[in-house]
Amino acid sequence: MTHTVEQLATDFRAALKAEPGPAGRQKVCALLKDALKDDAFIKKTFSDATPERQILHEDPELGFCILAHQYKGAKESPPHDHAHSWAIYGQVEGETAMSDWELVAPASADQPGKVKHKSKYKLTPGVAHVYNEGDLHSPSRVGPTRLIRIEGTNMEKVKRMKYEPA
Repeated sequence: MTHTVEQLATDFRAALKAEPGPAGRQKVCALLKDALKDDAFIKKTFSDATPERQILHEDPELGFCILAHQYKGAKESPPHDHAHSWAIYGQVEGETAMSDWELVAPASADQPGKVKHKSKYKLTPGVAHVYNEGDLHSPSRVGPTRLIRIEGTNMEKVKRMKYEPA
């Protein structure tokens, strides 16, 4: 079966309504992994003109967003969380080295939080990973990558705290 953004949104909504919280997100993650194997869906979702961040769907009922991300070259992000929200990263092409971090000192409006490195792993094509509220992580890409990311809410509208290694 060929996936569509609209069908995925419907399936994601049903999973999240049936099981709000981490259990529902794991079901969304499994649905996303299945879609990542669908070459027709990927070809329809991405083009050479896909920007670094493109909202494909913003759910009017639950507020989650489905995004396409395309990075033309290397890109590294500092340790971060998704504030009061969550995210699921699904690797389409290329490789993302992901680090998980442990909170050492909380952030405030005028001072970054301090974090300690916990682990590092690779997201490769077909792999998807859930980051729940407060999960601190940092992606690093050494070359071109594509991914589909689900955000619990549109993160463009959320103020996040800054973190740095202790």
